[in-house]
Amino acid sequence: MSPLADYFATIPSSHRAAILAGGIAVFWLWEAVSPLQRFTYRKWSHALVNLFFTATTIVVNFVLAFLLLGASQWAVERQVGVLFLVPSWPTWGQALLGLLLLDLVGAWLAHYVEHKTPPLWRLHLVHHSDQQVDTTTANRHHPGESVVRFVFTLAGVVVTGAPMWLVFLYQSASVVLSQFNHANIALPRWLDRALSWVIVSPDMHKVHHHFVLPWTDSNYGNVFSVWDRLFGTFMTLERAALVYGIDTHMAPREHGTVGALLTMPLRPGIKGPSAAGQATAT
Repeated sequence: MSPLADYFATIPSSHRAAILAGGIAVFWLWEAVSPLQRFTYRKWSHALVNLFFTATTIVVNFVLAFLLLGASQWAVERQVGVLFLVPSWPTWGQALLGLLLLDLVGAWLAHYVEHKTPPLWRLHLVHHSDQQVDTTTANRHHPGESVVRFVFTLAGVVVTGAPMWLVFLYQSASVVLSQFNHANIALPRWLDRALSWVIVSPDMHKVHHHFVLPWTDSNYGNVFSVWDRLFGTFMTLERAALVYGIDTHMAPREHGTVGALLTMPLRPGIKGPSAAGQATAT
């Protein structure tokens, strides 16, 4: 194997934690220097709520990690998955195709299904309800949603035939890119547009967090932008027009505390972005 594969095959837990914490720290500081929006909010209070859900995501993934390991071992031993359709892939080819497929099944498809399935939308609403989107929003997922996304990740591993080094590489890239495209930062517009042809850039993903349809149902990608462009879900919106949150749940009491967010999926009458919002948006 290559040095890259060797490293991620045996990556220590401390290194994975450093990638998560280091990304938050870097983009947190970047937000202070070049913010996209100047929020009037208590940044630390907002961050603590989101970091609570980061912690629950870590716990869910840790508890279920044995399933991920088992799925990867099963696929590799039985040579199941797209990577085994072509023998003797070079490591860079395995990495590129594997990352694309893991991103398609484990992230893009999971995200799309959450928007189109009412019970899963209830869980995903916790993520969308944030009205001050910044780098800490990246892992603001209800524990139930973390389980759902884990199931899609398992499916992605089997479809791909991904060895564990590739799974760890994807998870590391996914963490950093998600923190990057949620970060409250303003890249030069030309640079953001150029990046959006390959990866999900900050401007591209912020469109997804606009509070009304049709933009809420667009730009589902996590790492690569190709899937939204290929499946016709890519959209743009001017930065000045962005309003974060979800139009059916804009009251702070509905999403301002950990308790409110944990119980949000259980409340009656939850719907997706309203028809009124879509009429206004189009």
